[in-house]
Amino acid sequence: MFYWFLKFVAIGPAVRAVFRPRAEGTENVPATGAAILASNHLSAADWIFMPMSLKRRVTFLAKAEYFTGTGIKGAAQRAFFSAAGQVPIDRSSASAAENAILTGIRTLHEGKILGIYPEGTRSPDGRLFRGKTGVARMALETGAPVIPVAMVYRKKKLPFGKKITRVTVRFGKPLDFSRYEGMSGDRFVERSITDEILYEIMMLSGQEYVDVYGATVKKSMDATGASAPEIVARLQPPPDEASDRAPTSLAG
Repeated sequence: MFYWFLKFVAIGPAVRAVFRPRAEGTENVPATGAAILASNHLSAADWIFMPMSLKRRVTFLAKAEYFTGTGIKGAAQRAFFSAAGQVPIDRSSASAAENAILTGIRTLHEGKILGIYPEGTRSPDGRLFRGKTGVARMALETGAPVIPVAMVYRKKKLPFGKKITRVTVRFGKPLDFSRYEGMSGDRFVERSITDEILYEIMMLSGQEYVDVYGATVKKSMDATGASAPEIVARLQPPPDEASDRAPTSLAG
């Protein structure tokens, strides 16, 4: 109940008034049953704009720190993220990735919509980075369709030189990977599926694709102080090799 209060009373009206988010392709999201919404990740506000575009509730996997705070602030934060459809994940443990995948699979088996960011982190520079294969495993083990999603942010000029951000959320056509049933755990299949999903996100968003993990780039940025483009230039394969490794849509 509190979720709907947040969406339609507390936060929703203010967000719509300021950002005027647009949604395209919402008919591609099933009205019932499990589905994975696989989105690019450009802003900390992505998880607000995406669910506001849909009638159904979207569940996200969030770091456990949001649920363990103390005092009034901790209680308020815990209530907010719980009501907003966030499920806590302990990212500090050695099995964090496996726990996240299993929690996502359980959520999908419950017939819910799961929101996920295959890149695993926000983009360091606005480009689309290499996806992690957890999304493929979830799809293979649950049979849930994957709906590629693109968050598109554009600056609009206002009088007196000011600018405001306009947001568009694009939902692509569902991707069905039932042809790979029983192949969960095959790393080549899971990589191919993940690349297909990233390809569809790239087509929806218009972003440039980078065949490097965003988390790797951020770690190098912290260690060296270099910019994301500088790090990517060092890590990305040469042009000829990179063209061979870019995400491609799988045949039938």
